[in-house]
Amino acid sequence: MKANEIKELSVEEISKKVRDSRAELLDMRLRKQQGQLEKTHEIKLLRREIARCETVLAEKMKATAAG
Repeated sequence: MKANEIKELSVEEISKKVRDSRAELLDMRLRKQQGQLEKTHEIKLLRREIARCETVLAEKMKATAAG
């Protein structure tokens, strides 16, 4: 997802997406360790997506606290 798409989501939806993505990241790391993950580059992409979501979430939380 792009940052613009994430900004359209609600705070609850973003939080759920972060939780789901973290669970998927854990699964991918375990599969990589076992040698079952073929597309290892997806770990990097997922980490970036989590960071994007957390950044937008922090912006929204800051905006609601300020205003």
